[in-house]
Amino acid sequence: MIYKNPIVKGFYPDPSVCEHNGKYYMVCSSFQYFPGVPLFESDDLVNWTQIGHVLTRKSQVMLEKINSSGGVFAPTIRCHNGRFYMVTTNDTTHENFYVYTDDIYGEWSEPVSVKQGGIDPSLLFDDDGKVYFISNGADDEGVGGVCQCRINIETGEKLTPTKCIWQGTGGRYLESPHMYKINGEYYLMAAEGGTEYGHMITYARGNSPWGPFENYARNPVLTNRNKAPYIIQGIGHGDLVQDKNGEWHIICLGFRQIHMWQTYHHLGREVFMIPVSFGSDGWFTAGLDGTCDEEYDIDGVSAQKPLPNYTLEDIKSGVCRCFLRHPFEENYDFSGDRVILNGTAVTLDHTDSPTFVGIRQRDFDMELTADVKVSEGEGGITVYHCESEHYDIAVRRTESGFEAILRLNIGGIKHIQSSVPLTSDEARLMIRSDSVFYNFYVSENGKETHLGGGQSKYLSSEVCGGFTGVILGLYAVNGRAEFKSLDIDYSN
Repeated sequence: MIYKNPIVKGFYPDPSVCEHNGKYYMVCSSFQYFPGVPLFESDDLVNWTQIGHVLTRKSQVMLEKINSSGGVFAPTIRCHNGRFYMVTTNDTTHENFYVYTDDIYGEWSEPVSVKQGGIDPSLLFDDDGKVYFISNGADDEGVGGVCQCRINIETGEKLTPTKCIWQGTGGRYLESPHMYKINGEYYLMAAEGGTEYGHMITYARGNSPWGPFENYARNPVLTNRNKAPYIIQGIGHGDLVQDKNGEWHIICLGFRQIHMWQTYHHLGREVFMIPVSFGSDGWFTAGLDGTCDEEYDIDGVSAQKPLPNYTLEDIKSGVCRCFLRHPFEENYDFSGDRVILNGTAVTLDHTDSPTFVGIRQRDFDMELTADVKVSEGEGGITVYHCESEHYDIAVRRTESGFEAILRLNIGGIKHIQSSVPLTSDEARLMIRSDSVFYNFYVSENGKETHLGGGQSKYLSSEVCGGFTGVILGLYAVNGRAEFKSLDIDYSN
C-alpha cells in the first residue's frame, strides 16, 4: 500500500515511538497545553488513534503562567519488561523527569526527577540491565553536546557523573538525542540545524554506549533543507522504529508550508514517516535520497484511514481536547447535551488560564460551525496560536443588546474587523478555511453574513515564533456561553 505524509496531521510535534505486544505507541510535545503529552496507538505505524494523554494531573506538571511554547518539551516513550516510561522536560522549570505505567490505558505515576540538565531527554535500556539517561546540554565539566549518565530507574538517582558523549556534526541546536542498540552496536541519532527550514537528522555509531562514536559519512541522513520548491519542510527530530515485517522507519516531525511559494506554516509541526534501509556495512540510509517525500510504499497495511471530523462529543469526551494551562474545573460543564463555559475576566491574551477548551486544527481545508448562546459577556470560537496572535469570532452582550463580532489579534494589536447586531442571544458561527485564508461568518434566522477574513500566515510560527500550532478553541469571557453544537468538517 502507498501511504501519504504526514501520517498524523496538526500540531503534534517531536514524536517518539515504541513497540509492545504487536502495537505501537507514540507521544508528542504539548508545551503550555493541558493535559500534557498526547498519547497515540497504532497497529501498523500508518493509522494512529489518540487514546489519551500522559500527564493528566496537576501534580505531574507545573503550568502556571507559562507563556506559549513554554512547558512540556520533547518527550520520549520506551517500554521495558512491560512497563512504559515517558521522559520529558519542563523547559520553564528546567526539570527533566519521567513517569511510568504498567497499563497504557490507565494513569501514569508521579514524576521522578533526574538531576541532569539540558532538554529532549531519552532512555536506553541495555541488555545487561543498565539504564542510560541521555539529553542535550552540558555535562558535569561544562562540556556541551549530547550528555549521558547511568541512573537507577526505580528512583531516578544518578549512578555515574554526566559525560558529554557526542557533539554532533557541526549543525546548530544539537537536540533530540536517542540511542539504540542494533546488532550489537550503539547508534546515536539526533537533530541539528534548528526546528525550522534547516532542520536535519544526523547520527553516529560506536561499540559502547559511552562512545567513541563515528559519524555517518553522508550526514545528514535525512533533511528537506534544500528540497525546494516543496510543501514539506522542517524534517527532523526523529525516532527509529522497526515494524512487524522487520523493516525500519524514522518517525519524525516536519511541517507543511501554506503554499509552494509562501514560506509560512501555521498548523504546527506534524508527524511524518520515512523508510530506512540498513546496508551490509551496518550504516543506514533514509528515504530514496535522504529527503522526505509525500508518499511511500509499505507492506502489511490495508488502507490509510481518512482524517476524522469532529463534533461537540469530541470536546466533551476529553480524549483529544486541551486547555490553556491548568483549567479551573468549576468553569466547565461537559455533563449535558451541550458544553457550558463560565468565563472569567481572564482573556486569551493572558498567561493565566482563560475559560477555553480546544482541539487541534488537523488540515488546511476546513469548515467549522458552532451554535452558541451567550447570556453575559462574550463567547465564541478562536483560531488560536498564542497570546498575541489569534482570530476570534463571537457573540457578545452590549448595552443595547447582542452582536456578533470578528476580532483579529496580530502582534498584540486587537482590532474589531466587523460587528453585526443580533436579534437574540444566540447565533451560528462559521469558519471556512483553506491553506492561505480563514473566512468568518455568522448566521441568524437563516441569514448568513460574512464578517471578514484573516490570512493564515499571521498565525504561523514564522510570525508568532515558538513551537506550537493552531488550536480551534471554544471560549468565554466575563459571562456564560452555551455551545449547543460543534462540527469540524475536513471533507478529506
